[in-house]
Amino acid sequence: QVQLLESGGGSVEAGGSLRLSCAASTISRVCMGWFRQTPGKEREGVAVIERDGRKRYADSVKGRFTVSKDGAKKFLFLQMDSLKPEDTALYYCAASRNLDCGLRDLSFNDWGQGTQVTVSS
Repeated sequence: QVQLLESGGGSVEAGGSLRLSCAASTISRVCMGWFRQTPGKEREGVAVIERDGRKRYADSVKGRFTVSKDGAKKFLFLQMDSLKPEDTALYYCAASRNLDCGLRDLSFNDWGQGTQVTVSS
């Protein structure tokens, strides 16, 4: 089981930026990703780094969000720029030992507690 702890959420005005961090007990040979959820809606895949290093993004965040990781320090990051009110959500870090995870939450086994991002107009 991979233990995960997110940080970096907060409140920002539209057009602003935030950087989320996820401290992991391991990031070796796992897919890692960011998901988000708002009340009454299903959890949505935002960005994923596959085991082979490929990155996947939801269409709604392409060109605005960047996912990266620091292998030595065992951190996953999500740089969020040009934020919009519709990006407001609880953001989760997730990990999986599956070979090909995609943006599907069912592919992921381990989850953090989440960090809230609120974007005001």
